[in-house]
Amino acid sequence: MVTQNLKKFDTPVFPFTAIVGQDEMKLALLLNVIDPKIGGVMIMGDRGTGKSTTIRAIADVLPEIEIVKDDPFNSHKSDLDLMGNEVKLAIQNNESINTEFIKIPMVDLPLGATEDRVCGTIDIEKALTEGIKAFEPGLLAKANRGLLYVDEVNLLDDHLVDILLDSAASGWNTVEREGISIRHPARFVLIGSGNPEEGELRPQLLDRFGMHAEIRTVKDPELRVKVVEERTSFDQTPINWIKKYEVQQQKLREQIVNAQERLYNVELDYELRIKISQVCSRLDVDGLRGDIVTNRAAKAHAAFMGLDKVTVSNIKEIIRLCLRHRLRKDPLETIDSGDKVSKIFAEVFELD
Repeated sequence: MVTQNLKKFDTPVFPFTAIVGQDEMKLALLLNVIDPKIGGVMIMGDRGTGKSTTIRAIADVLPEIEIVKDDPFNSHKSDLDLMGNEVKLAIQNNESINTEFIKIPMVDLPLGATEDRVCGTIDIEKALTEGIKAFEPGLLAKANRGLLYVDEVNLLDDHLVDILLDSAASGWNTVEREGISIRHPARFVLIGSGNPEEGELRPQLLDRFGMHAEIRTVKDPELRVKVVEERTSFDQTPINWIKKYEVQQQKLREQIVNAQERLYNVELDYELRIKISQVCSRLDVDGLRGDIVTNRAAKAHAAFMGLDKVTVSNIKEIIRLCLRHRLRKDPLETIDSGDKVSKIFAEVFELD
């Protein structure tokens, strides 16, 4: 009963559909929740531009998920790739499984987090004396089937960034201590944010983020006033604001669910795939990650727009997000704003 009462006092979240501007960041987040295999998003921008607000807002608008009750990994009741070992054993033994619906997990990774805090720990003493694998789950376990947000990711230790990217790409986290190994599902959307003034990520790590969104401080005075007024109004009467945007929030929620269901049937013509790879080749993008992510993001965008087939317009909307951070060869170079990507895209696709 205590936990149920506490839920009533959850901090109100600013509605996603009420956020003004920052379209690039919003689109990147939406596409990643439609297809988590895009590989996450890196959001770089000035301080105080609403990065954290927007990320918390996308988590709030997502539909609830069904998990196995009291399971530390938010295990799925039937998908083996999203299931912890204990749940798998229970299913094999035909045991009954209780489930519950929860909000999509949104895990904040603090800058000072240790590897044990992130990955989890194995109690060696318990394992040796009692002969059981005593595992204390970490943040990656909590984030399974949800979002993992790292603010100021450019200040995080490179080794930890590597671990996060590996888990996000493979969907699994493996912890090994003294010859004992534990593996559990860790399928999440990795969202990193940072301020370019405090340093960029190394190109090798940056390349492994599926998308890169840039946000800038709004220059238009009238729009700035509107943003400030809306935020002030929300802080004063959050419940009224949430009610005001309830219909739009529900409409977006349904659009996301429909896109997730439609995604696997979306087609991308061979000619368009060839042109995407031509753009990557002309931009001298290393490896094939750029081609793969662009293909995935184009399909996700088409699904979001309610289409069964990718159009040139879908590719145009997402290609800057997918490729701009892959052009940098020198760690001292700044990231291209995307103009170079747009120029080559227009040439290859023969647009005016």
